Parts: sequence; structure tokens; C-alpha cells
Amino acid sequence: MRTTVDVPDPIFRKMKATAALRGVSLKEFLLSAVEHEMTMKPSPRDYTVQVPLIPSKRPGKRTLTNAEIEDLLA
Repeated sequence: MRTTVDVPDPIFRKMKATAALRGVSLKEFLLSAVEHEMTMKPSPRDYTVQVPLIPSKRPGKRTLTNAEIEDLLA
């Protein structure tokens, strides 16, 4: 299937040069690069989500209502 991609000139020159150094056509280079990118696993988040902790007056008991939690978070 044919498609058109607008590539900035500096990047196009680097792609073409890299393909030539590897002894492959620009088409082969692009297909290989796209296939490689599609097989990459997504990287884990760079941060951890912090959730608020509410101390319990009675450890081991979970009897807070939603309203009580909202009051504690306010």
C-alpha cells in the first residue's frame, strides 16, 4: 500500500544516509524501523501515583463512610 509521509529534510537525509550505510533501500529501512517500533513494549510510567492515606482511629476496622472520608480529605 502506498502512503505519503511528510518528513523534515534533516531527518530524511539522516534516514537516507543510515539506509545507505546499512546497504538497504530507504523502503526497507523504514519498514524495519516501523516494525521495530511496533514490537516495543510501552515503557512504565516515570512516576508513581500517590494516594492519600487516612489514619484509622481503630486499626483493623474499616467502618468509614464516604462522607467521613470526604470530610477527612477536605
